Amino acid sequence: MKKLVTLLLALCMVVSLAACGSSAPASTEAPKTETTAANAAATEAAEAPVETVKLNVAYMPNYASLWSVLTAIDKGYFAEEGLEITLWEFADGPSEIAAMEGGSIDLAYIGHGAHKLCINGQAQIFMPSSVHNTDRIIVLPSSGVDSVENIANLAGKKVAYNGGSSSETALTGALNAAGLTMEDIEPYEMDATNMVAAMMSGSVDACTAWNPYSVQIMQNCEGALELEFATDSVNLSSWICLPSYAEENHDILVRFSRALLKGMEFAAQEENWPYVVELYAERCAKDPVACEVETGDATWFSAENVKAYLADGTFEDLYTRQQEMFIESGAVEGEVALDQYMLFDVMSEALG
Repeated sequence: MKKLVTLLLALCMVVSLAACGSSAPASTEAPKTETTAANAAATEAAEAPVETVKLNVAYMPNYASLWSVLTAIDKGYFAEEGLEITLWEFADGPSEIAAMEGGSIDLAYIGHGAHKLCINGQAQIFMPSSVHNTDRIIVLPSSGVDSVENIANLAGKKVAYNGGSSSETALTGALNAAGLTMEDIEPYEMDATNMVAAMMSGSVDACTAWNPYSVQIMQNCEGALELEFATDSVNLSSWICLPSYAEENHDILVRFSRALLKGMEFAAQEENWPYVVELYAERCAKDPVACEVETGDATWFSAENVKAYLADGTFEDLYTRQQEMFIESGAVEGEVALDQYMLFDVMSEALG
């Protein structure tokens, strides 16, 4: 009997140990909930490398076109966004838009005149760049003009301009200020690069050009005067893309704008202008000292400006006034809602 009892006790102990051995060890980690799983997924997504996108970007060889984009490239802001920028030089905004329509350019900087193409539906604005409150015209002694007070002496004279660009709007502004129209002069439409040769040869008496062509004219034409005159309009410059590109590449536009805004915030500060001038001079193979004068060509928008002007309606007012000027000149048929060609959502999202 004792042996039987002992055997039964031993058997119970074996069964008990087997049961304990089959139990799963207690976990030291809290079970994952849906929230922690979602957080983990978000962290993994944030740590994932951003796909590098190559962009062909159009510019004109002047400070106004390059001040922010060169800064953003040199500071590595585009690289931070996974963007590889290749810059391509153009003479004017309409040529840039034509290149975008041809598929060789993704994004572009434009001056004032080409904005009418945006209003007419060919392109969309995703970031303002700067604003000018004056225009300029260059006159030779043969024009009979020696001050803004006697611009009316251009009547019957040969004047060169670049159609569809800020050159044309500057000429229109000068003529309006003098009580003249295009019918009162002999207008010669030509590429901005050809204006230099035309002025040097005396083939024309005056022209409306921008940097760097205006500087070349002033340096090579004896007796040339560059006259600055105030206008009732605003002379804006902006960054643009095609409507189809905006529809398909919203994220890329936000990333580009985010990097550009960082460049604008740095480059808009006057104490940083020497740094930007060096970048500009190197890019365009110019004398840095000669380039310094271009820093006074406009009011350069900082990121803080963009944020404030979006909030208080300043941009809405500026671009509305610009559109009204194009309507008055006949370049635009009628009023177009700003949100039809301005990507305010990209601006806001890039600002965070």
